[in-house]
Amino acid sequence: MRHLANERSIITPYRRHEEGCQPPAPYQAYESTIKRSPSKPLTFLPHTLSEITGPIYGHGQIAETDNDLTRQHAGEPNGERIIVIGRVLDCNGRPVPEALVEIWQANAAGRYRHQDDQHPAPLDPNFTGAGRMRTDENGAYRFVTIKPGAYPWFNHYNAWRPAHIHFSIFGRAFISRLVTQMYFPGDLLFAYDPVYQSIPDEKARQRMVCKFDLETTQPQWALGYRFDIVLRGPEATPFETP
Repeated sequence: MRHLANERSIITPYRRHEEGCQPPAPYQAYESTIKRSPSKPLTFLPHTLSEITGPIYGHGQIAETDNDLTRQHAGEPNGERIIVIGRVLDCNGRPVPEALVEIWQANAAGRYRHQDDQHPAPLDPNFTGAGRMRTDENGAYRFVTIKPGAYPWFNHYNAWRPAHIHFSIFGRAFISRLVTQMYFPGDLLFAYDPVYQSIPDEKARQRMVCKFDLETTQPQWALGYRFDIVLRGPEATPFETP
């Protein structure tokens, strides 16, 4: 009983996001958010057992190469090979084990393998651009992939997205999904990108930028980057507004 009391004493209460660390639902400079954002007051729908407990993803459906995007085809993909590691943490810095982490991205030329992407850049037959894995008991994940290229989009005149990787984190049920983007240090397109600039707080924006990690880097093979994901609280990673 004494041990339980000690555990309870170190548990801190839930901490909400600080003002300015998350993007607003409508952001005038990011044109498509205007159409996607609610224009009427939201209706509260209490969660029932079906939303809280399911549907869940199939643990047995994750293949050995799902977290290595360079080994999913017969040949090597084009571009700079990179390793991305990190941990999924709660608002108190504790690891979140067994979370499903999914990524998707453009190839080295800045093109997605998707029918709606008609950017005149080459497709890579050896790169699909999607991967997934579960976090371990320490909340850790690891992906091997190719550094994505920048690409044009039609939000405004001469608009280009900085190189980035999309991240999706699932809890035990699909309703607990969070989505964010990971950027690379020193990208010159940050100042011109309304998606990145939609987050008012500069410190919060920097939490979407990965850090070069020499310990993760493998000699003569791949550079390493670290990207930790904090789910809640004042140090939370910025997430896309549902």
